[in-house]
Amino acid sequence: MTTRDIRAHFEEAHGVEVSAAFISQVTNEVMDEVNAWRNRPLDAVYPIVYPDALVVRSRASGAVENKSVYLALGINMDGEKELLGLWMAHTEGAKFRLSVMTELKNRGVRDIFICSSSD
Repeated sequence: MTTRDIRAHFEEAHGVEVSAAFISQVTNEVMDEVNAWRNRPLDAVYPIVYPDALVVRSRASGAVENKSVYLALGINMDGEKELLGLWMAHTEGAKFRLSVMTELKNRGVRDIFICSSSD
């Protein structure tokens, strides 16, 4: 989303106008937290992991294109759902999926009992 898109959505949803500078400031402040979440250590064992993807339309450099949003939902040893990560890519190929699994391993995952995918 562009700053303009965010401003329009905020005004429509909340009836309040905000400046582009305000949107940029909030975005910059949140990015540190987002990066910390994306790189946080994960549990060593997940009994079940559900990798999945959905295709969304994304605006980049003025053009609208389809991108895959890939996610990994894990069930931890306490039986709780945990979103392990979100990734964006142009396609949903095997190479990309391997890079996601490698990232999970690098963040501490050592064993997955069941990996259930719709593919």
